[in-house]
Amino acid sequence: MRTVTMLSAAILAMAGSLAATPALAYGQGDVYTRFGVAKVSPKDDNGDLDAIGVDKIDVDDDSGFAFTLGYRFLDQWGVELLAAQRFKHDINLDGNEAGSTKHLPPTLTLQYYPFGGTEARVQPYIGAGVNYTHFSDEKLDGGSLDMDDSWGWAGQVGVDLLVSEHWALNAAAWYLDIDSDTTATVGGNDYDTTVHIDPVVVMGGISYRF
Repeated sequence: MRTVTMLSAAILAMAGSLAATPALAYGQGDVYTRFGVAKVSPKDDNGDLDAIGVDKIDVDDDSGFAFTLGYRFLDQWGVELLAAQRFKHDINLDGNEAGSTKHLPPTLTLQYYPFGGTEARVQPYIGAGVNYTHFSDEKLDGGSLDMDDSWGWAGQVGVDLLVSEHWALNAAAWYLDIDSDTTATVGGNDYDTTVHIDPVVVMGGISYRF
């Protein structure tokens, strides 16, 4: 009898604790930010510059701080803007480091949340949208480099793991269509090519809902 009484008391205590837990409803009207470390990994073999005997251009990876701002206008639909510090990428020509560039990749996506409007603690999402990439500080050993800004489409997947009413753990990845018309000036002559960067961006961090 004493065991039953203790068990009943424990159940009532658990029920009271759950009732006191704030609702984690996740949906319409939410304004949030996500922030953490992002790694930008361009695809392999980013182009060539045959006019000066270069068969393969490779753009290296880089990592840095990134964050997003988002708004849920419906339980299952929202928009999010990705921003970051400038990323710097070394550029290799036929396997030899020969230059570098920096870029900013703001990306706007329309997102779908299948479990939006529920209290599920695991909230996956997918998104699609547009990317704008601005290049700066281009450098080329023995010459100069000019990379045009790029517009392209973007795809996104991600997940939030809610740990409280305001905080969540977040992991996300984007594919960005980045193609830059590029001019290399060597020996006073201009050589044109297109550099296909097309990176996968992976970010891990935390999320805060206001």
